[in-house]
Amino acid sequence: MTSTGKIYVGIGGWTYEPWRGVFYPKGLPHAKELSYAAARLTSIEVNGTFYSTMKPASFRKWASEAPDGFVFALKGPRYAVNRRVLKEAGDSIKRFLDSGIAELGPKLGPLLWQFAPTKKFDAADFGGFLELLPKTLDGHALRHVVEVRNDSFKTPEFIALCRKANVAICYAEHETYTEIADATSDFVYARLQKGDEKLKNGYPPKALDAWAARAKTWAKGSTPADLPRVDKKAAPAKTPRDTFIYFIHEAKVRAPAAAMALIERVIA
Repeated sequence: MTSTGKIYVGIGGWTYEPWRGVFYPKGLPHAKELSYAAARLTSIEVNGTFYSTMKPASFRKWASEAPDGFVFALKGPRYAVNRRVLKEAGDSIKRFLDSGIAELGPKLGPLLWQFAPTKKFDAADFGGFLELLPKTLDGHALRHVVEVRNDSFKTPEFIALCRKANVAICYAEHETYTEIADATSDFVYARLQKGDEKLKNGYPPKALDAWAARAKTWAKGSTPADLPRVDKKAAPAKTPRDTFIYFIHEAKVRAPAAAMALIERVIA
């Protein structure tokens, strides 16, 4: 066992017109954007899989344009998460898994299942959903993470369900979304959404220093003391955890700069 997990840092997607001339060099062909981004980041969260079904060829192409060690996090389809009865999502989950995501090979990262703010915690139904998530696909180990946005999930019962299923809970840094920092899996997933476009790197240097320290703490198997845990009685096992951090949405034009600045800090 190594003393620390790997830390991956990235952004949401790679196609965003305002990045041209800011992150991407002027005149860079659109077809070269993924390879350019993947050479400077260590992961990208793909949002497109939430809205539409991709083809195997797309996943193969993405994998071919990213260097070894790079991983893609894929957002699970809306048809699986935007439903009243979650434990009936089996067909939608299977369709997504069968769409060719295994073509990413070792570059297949966590699968993010994101729920609407209106979705409230129901132990039986949510537990049924977690049971639908397979551990492997075509010989590849799968990592699942859920992002919940309703405070009804702030209960030890939810933490215990995810821990039993080895499913991570996304830590969301956001003005209004539910904030849960309990470690429930063998990896950690965080989405940072408080950037400032006025800042060159999206975040003040001290804030990036703090996130670098938290990332290293997660990777070593502990939970940052300044982040809120729901279940303070049942401490997670202290074991090295791969850590995935994404700069998303707010101050999106600065997200690549923020990610690169954090990468510099975590490898220092």
